[in-house]
Amino acid sequence: MNATLTDGVVRAGANARERFYDSRGYGHPVDGGALALAPVEAAHLLYRGDLDGVDGQSFRTFLTSAAVSETAFLVYKDLRDRGFYLSPARPEWLADGIALDEGADVDFVVYPRGSGPWDGEVAYRVAVVGERVSVAATDLGDAVLAVVDEESEITYLETARPEIEGSSEVSLPEGVPAELLDERVFVWDPPARLYESGFYGQRLDDQAGDVLQLSLVEAAYLVRQGALAVTGGAEAVLERGRSVEGDRFDRRLRAYTTLRERGVVPKTGFKFGADFRTYAHVESVDNLGHSELLVRVLDADHAFAPRDLALDVRLAHGVRKEMVFALVDGEDVQWVSVGRLTP
Repeated sequence: MNATLTDGVVRAGANARERFYDSRGYGHPVDGGALALAPVEAAHLLYRGDLDGVDGQSFRTFLTSAAVSETAFLVYKDLRDRGFYLSPARPEWLADGIALDEGADVDFVVYPRGSGPWDGEVAYRVAVVGERVSVAATDLGDAVLAVVDEESEITYLETARPEIEGSSEVSLPEGVPAELLDERVFVWDPPARLYESGFYGQRLDDQAGDVLQLSLVEAAYLVRQGALAVTGGAEAVLERGRSVEGDRFDRRLRAYTTLRERGVVPKTGFKFGADFRTYAHVESVDNLGHSELLVRVLDADHAFAPRDLALDVRLAHGVRKEMVFALVDGEDVQWVSVGRLTP
């Protein structure tokens, strides 16, 4: 069977629907038993020997033409090899009930094993990128990212927009005297509940009532809440934080504040290469469990190199945590989680 390419759509003639769509989920049916195929689908059928040619082109000629992306073909073939049926993410080709988020950068809709484009069920929405192509942070959260590296191996990264919630609460004191040093704040006579129940700061020594050391982010939050009294007030702590970190300090403080407001305790994630590690349920530091999330705070217009995403995810997986990115745009924070996926 031969096919023709016109305006980015490959058309296969009579009986193509029966041969390719009804039995194996390729393409989109059109009139008279014919079938419309995306170029990547046609390339796969050429590769399998099910099509003889597209406008006389062989698999080799067609794949190396401008009509087909080799990275998209490699992902399409891999998912087919894994036993999935999938469709190019063309809204007009998808079954009723299958929607694509407006503006979502998705290449394929993948159906659960045993299902096809006629069933209306979706296992994954997949976006394809090469390892050297930057990915906008705001494009994450709605799809699985299929990263094709320079040796044509494929890494699947599942992205989502989680609800970050916890139950950690503590009644804050009012106006506790504190002293601003170069890169931290000391509380010389701290109420026990700041550390014991709220997990704010770190003791200078392991003794109840001992001096409490606070990071600049923690101190800025507590001063804004009226829990601490520092000479110069909140502005003095903010200025010191900005002198140390620049605009990054304001982004981290915004994310920190949002986490505390949601009942989640953020602590430094430095040893993990992140901004914070977080605890969703803290009643007492004497019964502290493992932290659940690693959080990196980024500007909302950040673009990732896929290699950096893979590094973050690998690190989080290695320490049994979930990797989450806080995307800060002024006072607004959006959360995106990323993890490894084996389809």
